[in-house]
Amino acid sequence: MTDDKKLYNAVNVYKTICDSLDAKGLNYNKEEDKLFVFFGIKGSEENIPLHTFISVDVDRQLVRLDSVLPFKMNEDKRVDGAIATGAANFGMVDGNFDYDMSDGTIRFSMTVSFIGSLIGEGLIDYLIGCSCYTVDKYNDKFYDINEGKLSVADFIENE
Repeated sequence: MTDDKKLYNAVNVYKTICDSLDAKGLNYNKEEDKLFVFFGIKGSEENIPLHTFISVDVDRQLVRLDSVLPFKMNEDKRVDGAIATGAANFGMVDGNFDYDMSDGTIRFSMTVSFIGSLIGEGLIDYLIGCSCYTVDKYNDKFYDINEGKLSVADFIENE
Protein backbone atom coordinates (compact mmCIF):
# COMPACT_ATOMS: atom_id res chain seq x y z
CA MET A 1 0.00 0.00 0.00
CA THR A 2 1.37 3.40 -0.90
CA ASP A 3 2.08 5.98 1.77
CA ASP A 4 -0.56 8.30 0.26
CA LYS A 5 -3.20 5.56 0.49
CA LYS A 6 -2.20 4.78 4.09
CA LEU A 7 -2.49 8.44 5.06
CA TYR A 8 -5.84 8.78 3.28
CA ASN A 9 -7.23 5.74 5.14
CA ALA A 10 -5.83 6.92 8.49
CA VAL A 11 -7.30 10.42 8.13
CA ASN A 12 -10.72 8.91 7.33
CA VAL A 13 -10.52 6.69 10.42
CA TYR A 14 -9.50 9.69 12.53
CA LYS A 15 -12.50 11.62 11.21
CA THR A 16 -14.75 8.70 12.17
CA ILE A 17 -13.30 8.74 15.70
CA CYS A 18 -13.99 12.47 16.05
CA ASP A 19 -17.49 12.07 14.57
CA SER A 20 -18.23 9.32 17.10
CA LEU A 21 -17.02 11.44 20.01
CA ASP A 22 -19.05 14.39 18.73
CA ALA A 23 -22.17 12.21 18.44
CA LYS A 24 -21.71 11.13 22.06
CA GLY A 25 -21.39 14.76 23.12
CA LEU A 26 -18.00 14.09 24.70
CA ASN A 27 -15.59 16.95 25.27
CA TYR A 28 -12.18 16.01 23.97
CA ASN A 29 -8.87 17.50 22.97
CA LYS A 30 -7.34 16.63 19.65
CA GLU A 31 -4.07 16.92 17.86
CA GLU A 32 -5.08 16.59 14.25
CA ASP A 33 -1.51 16.58 12.94
CA LYS A 34 -0.80 13.51 15.12
CA LEU A 35 -4.24 11.88 14.56
CA PHE A 36 -4.67 11.81 18.33
CA VAL A 37 -7.54 12.54 20.74
CA PHE A 38 -7.76 12.66 24.53
CA PHE A 39 -10.81 12.70 26.77
CA GLY A 40 -11.80 11.97 30.32
CA ILE A 41 -14.90 10.28 31.65
CA LYS A 42 -16.08 10.22 35.23
CA GLY A 43 -19.08 8.32 36.46
CA SER A 44 -20.29 8.97 39.97
CA GLU A 45 -18.34 10.89 42.61
CA GLU A 46 -16.85 7.73 44.10
CA ASN A 47 -15.55 6.44 40.75
CA ILE A 48 -11.98 6.98 39.67
CA PRO A 49 -11.95 9.11 36.48
CA LEU A 50 -10.94 7.48 33.20
CA HIS A 51 -8.31 9.21 31.08
CA THR A 52 -8.47 7.89 27.53
CA PHE A 53 -6.29 8.43 24.49
CA ILE A 54 -7.10 7.25 20.97
CA SER A 55 -4.49 7.45 18.24
CA VAL A 56 -4.28 6.38 14.62
CA ASP A 57 -1.04 4.76 13.46
CA VAL A 58 -0.64 5.63 9.77
CA ASP A 59 2.23 3.22 9.03
CA ARG A 60 0.75 0.16 10.73
CA GLN A 61 -2.87 1.12 9.94
CA LEU A 62 -4.01 0.70 13.54
CA VAL A 63 -6.34 2.42 15.97
CA ARG A 64 -5.00 2.28 19.50
CA LEU A 65 -6.96 3.16 22.60
CA ASP A 66 -5.15 3.60 25.91
CA SER A 67 -6.71 4.40 29.25
CA VAL A 68 -4.12 5.22 31.89
CA LEU A 69 -5.11 4.81 35.52
CA PRO A 70 -4.62 8.08 37.46
CA PHE A 71 -2.43 6.48 40.14
CA LYS A 72 0.69 4.34 40.21
CA MET A 73 1.24 1.28 42.33
CA ASN A 74 3.40 2.02 45.35
CA GLU A 75 6.85 0.47 45.23
CA ASP A 76 5.99 -2.04 47.97
CA LYS A 77 2.85 -3.10 46.01
CA ARG A 78 4.41 -3.52 42.56
CA VAL A 79 4.55 -7.31 42.66
CA ASP A 80 0.92 -7.37 43.82
CA GLY A 81 0.07 -5.07 40.91
CA ALA A 82 1.76 -7.41 38.46
CA ILE A 83 -0.12 -10.42 39.80
CA ALA A 84 -3.46 -8.59 39.83
CA THR A 85 -3.13 -7.22 36.28
CA GLY A 86 -2.08 -10.66 35.06
CA ALA A 87 -5.11 -12.23 36.73
CA ALA A 88 -7.41 -9.58 35.28
CA ASN A 89 -6.01 -10.13 31.78
CA PHE A 90 -6.50 -13.89 31.91
CA GLY A 91 -10.22 -13.88 31.16
CA MET A 92 -10.49 -10.82 28.94
CA VAL A 93 -11.97 -11.16 25.49
CA ASP A 94 -10.80 -7.78 24.18
CA GLY A 95 -8.05 -5.51 25.39
CA ASN A 96 -5.51 -5.95 28.13
CA PHE A 97 -3.86 -4.21 31.02
CA ASP A 98 -0.24 -3.22 30.50
CA TYR A 99 1.77 -2.90 33.67
CA ASP A 100 5.11 -1.16 34.11
CA MET A 101 6.95 -2.68 37.06
CA SER A 102 9.54 0.10 36.99
CA ASP A 103 7.11 2.85 37.99
CA GLY A 104 3.81 1.11 38.80
CA THR A 105 1.83 2.53 35.87
CA ILE A 106 -1.24 0.57 34.80
CA ARG A 107 -2.88 1.21 31.44
CA PHE A 108 -5.69 -0.54 29.60
CA SER A 109 -5.07 -0.92 25.86
CA MET A 110 -7.07 -2.00 22.86
CA THR A 111 -5.79 -2.10 19.30
CA VAL A 112 -7.65 -2.73 16.06
CA SER A 113 -6.31 -2.90 12.51
CA PHE A 114 -8.09 -1.13 9.67
CA ILE A 115 -6.06 -2.66 6.83
CA GLY A 116 -8.53 -3.39 4.04
CA SER A 117 -11.43 -2.36 6.29
CA LEU A 118 -13.94 0.37 6.70
CA ILE A 119 -14.16 1.61 10.27
CA GLY A 120 -17.54 2.87 11.38
CA GLU A 121 -18.71 4.73 14.45
CA GLY A 122 -20.04 1.43 15.83
CA LEU A 123 -16.51 0.10 16.23
CA ILE A 124 -15.33 3.30 17.90
CA ASP A 125 -18.34 3.15 20.23
CA TYR A 126 -17.41 -0.45 21.05
CA LEU A 127 -13.79 0.44 21.82
CA ILE A 128 -14.86 3.27 24.12
CA GLY A 129 -17.61 1.27 25.79
CA CYS A 130 -15.46 -1.82 26.29
CA SER A 131 -12.58 0.19 27.72
CA CYS A 132 -14.84 2.18 30.06
CA TYR A 133 -16.54 -0.98 31.32
CA THR A 134 -13.26 -2.85 31.82
CA VAL A 135 -11.34 -0.01 33.46
CA ASP A 136 -14.29 0.84 35.70
CA LYS A 137 -14.55 -2.83 36.70
CA TYR A 138 -10.91 -3.05 37.77
CA ASN A 139 -9.51 0.37 38.63
CA ASP A 140 -11.06 0.53 42.11
CA LYS A 141 -9.79 -2.99 42.84
CA PHE A 142 -6.25 -2.12 41.73
CA TYR A 143 -6.46 1.02 43.85
CA ASP A 144 -7.62 -0.97 46.87
CA ILE A 145 -4.73 -3.42 46.43
CA ASN A 146 -2.37 -0.45 46.29
CA GLU A 147 -3.86 0.97 49.50
CA GLY A 148 -3.77 -2.36 51.32
CA LYS A 149 -7.56 -2.58 51.48
CA LEU A 150 -7.75 -5.67 49.23
CA SER A 151 -5.38 -8.61 49.14
CA VAL A 152 -4.27 -10.14 45.86
CA ALA A 153 -5.63 -13.50 47.09
CA ASP A 154 -9.09 -11.96 47.62
CA PHE A 155 -8.88 -10.23 44.25
CA ILE A 156 -8.10 -13.51 42.49
CA GLU A 157 -10.73 -15.46 44.46
CA ASN A 158 -13.44 -13.02 43.38
CA GLU A 159 -12.23 -12.79 39.81
